[in-house]
Amino acid sequence: GYVSRMDCLQAAILSIRLRHLPDVIERRRSNVNLYRNLLETAAVFIPDCKTYEANSFTLFMAQVERRDALMDFLKGQGIASAVHYPIPIHLQPAAQAAPAVSAPDAQTARQAARAVGRPRPALSVVPPAPALAPAAAPAGRVPASPLARRMARDAGVDLTLIAGTGPRGRIVKADVEAALAGGGVSAVPGGGGILAGAGATFAPAAPTVVPHTAMRKVIARRMAESMNTAPHFYVTVDCDIDELLKIRKELKQMGEDYTVSVNDFLIRAAALALLKVPEANTAWSDEGVIQYDAADVAVAVAFDGGLITPIVRAADKKGVAVISREMKDLAARARGNELAPEEYQGGTFTLSNLGMFGVREFTAIINPPQACILAVGAGEQRPVVIDGDLAIATMMSATLSCDHRVVDGVIGARFMAAFKTLIEHPVRLVL
Repeated sequence: GYVSRMDCLQAAILSIRLRHLPDVIERRRSNVNLYRNLLETAAVFIPDCKTYEANSFTLFMAQVERRDALMDFLKGQGIASAVHYPIPIHLQPAAQAAPAVSAPDAQTARQAARAVGRPRPALSVVPPAPALAPAAAPAGRVPASPLARRMARDAGVDLTLIAGTGPRGRIVKADVEAALAGGGVSAVPGGGGILAGAGATFAPAAPTVVPHTAMRKVIARRMAESMNTAPHFYVTVDCDIDELLKIRKELKQMGEDYTVSVNDFLIRAAALALLKVPEANTAWSDEGVIQYDAADVAVAVAFDGGLITPIVRAADKKGVAVISREMKDLAARARGNELAPEEYQGGTFTLSNLGMFGVREFTAIINPPQACILAVGAGEQRPVVIDGDLAIATMMSATLSCDHRVVDGVIGARFMAAFKTLIEHPVRLVL
């Protein structure tokens, strides 16, 4: 039952509990140790004061005949604020009385005593039964505090390699920290976290030489030649492609024959922009500037082992749907290594699109002997200012790499302006 301060009993159990239960277990346990020492000291100075531990971490109790003596002692130590009432106790008659009775029987006895005008029988305190030892951990499970278990998981550490210093061999935070600091543990294979690899020693990376393919050798030679001989400069524009996406959606609703990709629109727009700015549809030679009368657009296609650029011949004279069918065929045969040399050699301009990989923008290396290559990123929604108002639009960044021996900055800017206009007014691409 519960006994209040007004019951004037000569026996009581004083419970001291910690106030900051959300703290980590190690801190709670250190506070309980402090209170345990105080109560054990009180047991030396106060007659008939007995102490015992109710559990391992948060509760330590004292049994005393005179509450005021223990209260005075605790007040002298400055911790009287930790005492809480009412206090849970178990009651039984004193030693000279009858054997212990249950709580309902004791209450019945007190009511009977009041009825006959006799005083209550003297009561003594029966301490609560000692806390049962925790059940043994399941087979294969290492006893550890939640904090220690989480630290070990984040560090990729095997708990079975750490000796616990907590109650009954429980692994606590300090044990994991000491093991990591001392390097006496090994990481669990596949373990991760911000402390992964702490204290471990790793061998140098083992090199493996993969022989070059013939295509890789050609790519390496031509790209190095381009960067070493062609002085590159770059021009970037951002294009609003919302209208283009609407037209593409409308074409798709017309049937399978009209299903085209954004890349098909880009090929068509680049070809028409080359007609508007023919100075960009050129190449360098020692004898003079080579000018082309048609826009043969090469499109970079990646496959296992390399990169190839199949060419859409006279793309300025083909509709978007025709370009789409041709590109699907060229790309499929390019990945199957079935292209004839004339289908990927030559070209007057190159388009490289990494938008399908989520790349916002990049710069490409010119494919010699051409003078320009257009690098296109992904379309994404961005905040833009339209007529003084803030709005959201689907924007696409495109960067033109130019060979400054042939193409000057003004020519590159004019080409990108023409390309941007065509992309943002896509109806011109389908007429």
